[in-house]
Parts: sequence; structure tokens; C-alpha cells
Amino acid sequence: MNASLQIGTLAGIPVKLHWSFLLVIPLFAWIIGSQIELTTELIAVLFGVPIDMTLIVMGFNPYILGTIVALGLFVGVFVHEMAHSLIAKAKGIEIHSITLLILGGVSQMEETMPDPRIELPMALAGPLMSLAVGLVCGVLVYVFEVAIPDPAVVGVLVFVFGYLSLLNILLFGFNLLPAFPMDGGRVLRAWLARRMSLSRATKIAADIGKIFAVLFGIVGFLLLNPILILIAFFIYIGASQEATSLRYNILLQDVTVADAMSSPVVTVEPTVSLSRVLEMMHETRHLGFPVMERGSLVGIIALADIHKISSIDREAMQVRDVMTRSPMTLQPSAPLVDALRIMSSQNIGRIPVVTDDILVGIVTRTDVLRVMELREEK
Repeated sequence: MNASLQIGTLAGIPVKLHWSFLLVIPLFAWIIGSQIELTTELIAVLFGVPIDMTLIVMGFNPYILGTIVALGLFVGVFVHEMAHSLIAKAKGIEIHSITLLILGGVSQMEETMPDPRIELPMALAGPLMSLAVGLVCGVLVYVFEVAIPDPAVVGVLVFVFGYLSLLNILLFGFNLLPAFPMDGGRVLRAWLARRMSLSRATKIAADIGKIFAVLFGIVGFLLLNPILILIAFFIYIGASQEATSLRYNILLQDVTVADAMSSPVVTVEPTVSLSRVLEMMHETRHLGFPVMERGSLVGIIALADIHKISSIDREAMQVRDVMTRSPMTLQPSAPLVDALRIMSSQNIGRIPVVTDDILVGIVTRTDVLRVMELREEK
């Protein structure tokens, strides 16, 4: 979520907006505004309430109301994610942030082995909150009809809150589909995990998620609906990532960085030329080296850093000119799965291992994969 802007903090949880959110609000506003008459008639039928459309269709009001409904929907999405986060926080799980983006919202939580006793209430909290919001908005429709005498004003309020009621109830139902990465997939996994191993429960839930993704994709292509196709990709990728993530967690459970790191470490000084570093990489078959100066770790240099420099300039330039300063480090006692997460999120291939500010080893992506292969053979 690097392309996100923090807009505040609630209950100690940073709240962020992804750049895609800025695109989807005007898109939703236009879609809602362009179909406002048809939607108003549907809301009137579903709620059994006559709607005066005088103000609703006047001038730019359809698109203004479309914007209000779109923003209201994302308020509902935020409340949905907040419910997940508060339950998780109460269960001792650290919440890094809540981010609103094009397909809704996501709570970024501390990655731990799923516990069905925690996952079940946490997964249910979001959809149930969406249902509660939908029901409250639905009740307000009838309150406005009775309490406000002006039929034109009532029409606007009934449209907005009736629309939000339907959207939040649909959000409730959609999220309970038993398909990863939606809440229903997590509910299914938590229920299955009480009857079988966690890995098998995850595989079944992920496979069901992929089936739903394929169905959404087929319907999307038949109806030429790009939103359904986008949702299909979202579900399929999410299901695959969930199964892969759990596999990594299981294989690397109880393995520390010290179990996988290489030691002693080949290092270079900041004043070494880039051409010499490239020679060392060929000699040692290592694609990166920690950079040491007066016994202290000051950076790390990788083959990718050297490739950014033309072959003509490598002889004149030194390690200090291209190295990554203040590199990410880990303690030997850190879980190895943390190293894998950092490498994946930061797109790096190696992490120096230090203890008491002394370099004691280095762990690479290859080291992590080797440990996984060996443990998979057991």
C-alpha cells in the first residue's frame, strides 16, 4: 500500500486512502447518476414507499447524489473493516492500518498462523456490521417518510438512505460467499479447521474461492461486465495467495534466521570499485554483499545496483556511490518467515543478520527456499 495517503487515526489504527479510491468515487457517482430514475423506481418498489423525484432529477443533482451515495458506501466499507480490526485488536493481533481502495477496503494486520477461534468471530464481524448499517439505513427510510412533511426532501433522503441500505445488505451477502479472500472464505476455513488440519481446510476454502472466481469471470465475459471480470481476478489471486501464504507459514514454523543464514559473510568496503565488486560476484557466486566501514555495517550492494551503471562508468565509481544505505537487518532469533515477508514486500534478495551491532551472517531468498524444500521432504 505504498501509494496510500494517511488521512487520520481511529482507535490507534492509521486510516489510509489508496490513489485508486480517487478514481472510483467519480466513476461510481457517474454510474449512479446516469441510472438514477431507474434506481429510484426500484427503491420505491422494494421499500414500498412513494418517492417524489422533483429534486432528485433536477440539474446536476443526479451526480451530486451519486457522489453522496458513493462516499456513503465507502463509509460503510470503512465501518466494515473497522469491525474486523477491533475484534482482531481485542484478540491481541496488531493492526497496521486500514486502507480504502478501488474494490473496497483492507485491514493490514500482523501476519500470524490462523487460529479458528479468533478467525471466525473476526471474519463475521465485518459482514454483520454491514448488515447492521444496511438495516439502520432501511429503518431511517421509514422514519423520514413520517417525520418530514416536504415530499421533495423526503424523496432525496429516501433515495440516499434506501440506496445505502441496499448496498450494505448486498455487501453483507457478497462478503459471506465462501471464497477467499472474502470473509466467507475465512468463515469456511475456520469452520473446516475445527474438523481437519488447517492446511487442508485452507486448500478446500481456496479451491472453492477459485471456482467462484471462474464463475464470476465467465458471467463477466458473457455480460461484457468489466467489474465482474475484475472481481474474478481479485478472488482468484487472493485465494492463491492465501494458500501459498499458509504453506510458507507452516513450512517455516519454529525456524529462525540463525537456522538458515550463511556465515561467515563476504563483505566489501565503500571504496571498492564497482568493476571489482562485479568480479567478486563472479568469483563467489554471490549476488550481493554487506558494506562494512571500520567494523560497522553501513550499507548493502546488490547486482541490481551495479546494473544501473553503464559498464564504462563502473571503473570510476565506488560502492559508496550506489549502495543501499541503512539496510534492513534482522536478529538471529527472528522467525525466518519474517525474513521472507520483508524480502517479498521490499523486493530485496538478502538481509544482513546482526547481533549487538555486529554482523554475524546474511540470509537470502535462496536460503529461505532451501529450508522450505528440506522441510517439505520430511
